[in-house]
Amino acid sequence: MTTRTATPAVPPPGAPPPGAPPPSLTIAAALRAAVAALRQPAGARSPGSDSPRLDAEILLAKVLQLPRSALIARAEMPLSNAVHAEFTDLIARRAGGTPVAYLTGEREFWSLPLAVTPDVLVPRPETELLVELALGLLPIAAPRRVLDLGTGSGAIALAIAIERPQAEITATDLSAAALTVAMQNARRFGASRLRWRLGSWFDALEAERFDLIVANPPYIAAGDPALPTLASEPLSALSPGPTGLEAFTSIVGRAAAYLAAEGRILLEHGDAQAAALGALFERQGFLDIRSHDDASGRPRAVSATRPRNPPQPEFTNQ
Repeated sequence: MTTRTATPAVPPPGAPPPGAPPPSLTIAAALRAAVAALRQPAGARSPGSDSPRLDAEILLAKVLQLPRSALIARAEMPLSNAVHAEFTDLIARRAGGTPVAYLTGEREFWSLPLAVTPDVLVPRPETELLVELALGLLPIAAPRRVLDLGTGSGAIALAIAIERPQAEITATDLSAAALTVAMQNARRFGASRLRWRLGSWFDALEAERFDLIVANPPYIAAGDPALPTLASEPLSALSPGPTGLEAFTSIVGRAAAYLAAEGRILLEHGDAQAAALGALFERQGFLDIRSHDDASGRPRAVSATRPRNPPQPEFTNQ
């Protein structure tokens, strides 16, 4: 008679090794403690989080290398000391204001899991409005030339590239480090019809025109009380100066020279900036100026068509 030796069970990731003394915290207990640490009262020195449970689950799932859904089923699983220490460190950094996306190295945008680093702005859900509007202007099967100004992680350019594979997209950024992140994301999704250009707005371009220009430029005024809560993100991607309108002035003032006939431009803006941005377009002679609301019903973007008689271009790199 043959005797079979039972194969020892392999502990799940993050569990203590066999024979180790049981640690004091389970998944459920660790999450409760993390939520309490992230739920800071108003006026506390630490900014805390407005979604403490979600943040805690995402970070613990990252440490354990498990999907969030598995945390519920394994709520009573004890954590090893190493896992608990790593999780506690992430929670402390999140409580100090570091975005979850920087802690995980990833943020979903338009259903694309984008790599993000502190060199780029964390993509926001409201910016998906720009993608929706852009897709409405771009035929599915026809080639169109698209310019994404200040691309950052490449979120807008890549979302358009995935949805409109015939589009020829140029993306610019003043930061070489940001372009590195964007190109990494492009390789990840196999997006090849993109050109990357280093430089400030239109200074990165040669004598070329586009059917569509899209941008989510910095628009927070330098004195805005919300700015300190975003201190972990690149200041240059958040605030252009004292009024918050400086980037709009630069872009709108030169955009007509880079638009093809009947070309459109789409710009995201902040709260209460729709009228000022529309006035900038009007002063430059743009046509069909429209305001667009985001999913919450707030004005979030302005679009416009190239003037009939645009000024002569002043290309920097000719």
